[in-house]
Formats: sequence, C-alpha cells, structure tokens
Amino acid sequence: MSIAKANAVWNGTLKEGAGTMALGSGAYKGAYTWASRFADGKGTNPEELIGAAHAGCFSMFLSALLTKNGTPPAHIHTDAAVTLGDGPTITAIALTTEAEVAGITVEKFNELVAAAKQNCPVSKALASVPSVTVKATLKG
Repeated sequence: MSIAKANAVWNGTLKEGAGTMALGSGAYKGAYTWASRFADGKGTNPEELIGAAHAGCFSMFLSALLTKNGTPPAHIHTDAAVTLGDGPTITAIALTTEAEVAGITVEKFNELVAAAKQNCPVSKALASVPSVTVKATLKG
C-alpha cells in the first residue's frame, strides 16, 4: 500500500503566529493562521483539508461500489462541511453528494452511498466524529 505524506510548519504564538501546510506530492501548499481556523481569516485550516480528503475518498469509494454493481457513474460531486465545535473538537461532518448514474434504482444507490460512508478509509479514520451525515442525490 502507499504512504501519503504531508507537513505543517507553525511560527509564533497561537493567535499572532502563522504557518503553512503542504502535501508531500507538491500538489498543494497553503497558509493558515488562527483567524483562518477560528474566524473568517484568509487561508486554509486543518478542517478544510480534512473535508477535502473525506469528500475525495467518499467519491472514489462510491465510484468503486457503483462500478462493481455494474452501474458505473458518469459523474460524482461531493461537498463536505466540517464543523469545529468547542474544545476545539470536530463535532460534525456533513457530506452532500450528487451522482449521475444510469440504470440504478434509488434504493440501490442509497444502499451503496451508505456503504461508501461506512467503509471509505477516511470515514474509518474519522469514526470518532459524533455526527457524520450524507445527503445524496441521484441524477441519471
């Protein structure tokens, strides 16, 4: 199996400091600050990157399940909203996905969505999050 790498650098105090997060592949490097995490500041934050990872993993896993079912998707788009609550703790992740799939019933689609939510590797890694929901729309 592969090993994915990333890194983060932080300089200074919590509120006045700043840092960068980067993917080992070089595909992304971005700034983050206290304001970008806890207020409305410019930059990214760990929760945003977790949301991107979860949306990407879920979409790929759902694609695999749909393909194995004999109903490969033409398109899957997944958004993730990650809530950072008191503690701070990630208290909720809401996935919203829209998939274009021909030849599948809504019931079977919803069954595969539930399986993807339960079994994608990032979902498994985030199992301690109290609330993970998926709202799925089938187009096709």
